[in-house]
Amino acid sequence: MDPELRQRLEALEKKVDETYKAADRTRKYIMWIGIVSVLVIVLPAIGLVFEIPTFINTYAQIGNIQ
Repeated sequence: MDPELRQRLEALEKKVDETYKAADRTRKYIMWIGIVSVLVIVLPAIGLVFEIPTFINTYAQIGNIQ
């Protein structure tokens, strides 16, 4: 095989490896953003589903007393 061709192939392999690493890092960042989004948005929303009836009941009782 031609030495110049071998050098070009090795350079391309190196670039492909670097691209794969960058894509893997990006995938991990997106995964963690999704996890944090679930923790920050979905879990409090689920908590509100259980707390809103309690607040409404409390305010309804206060309205009945006065």
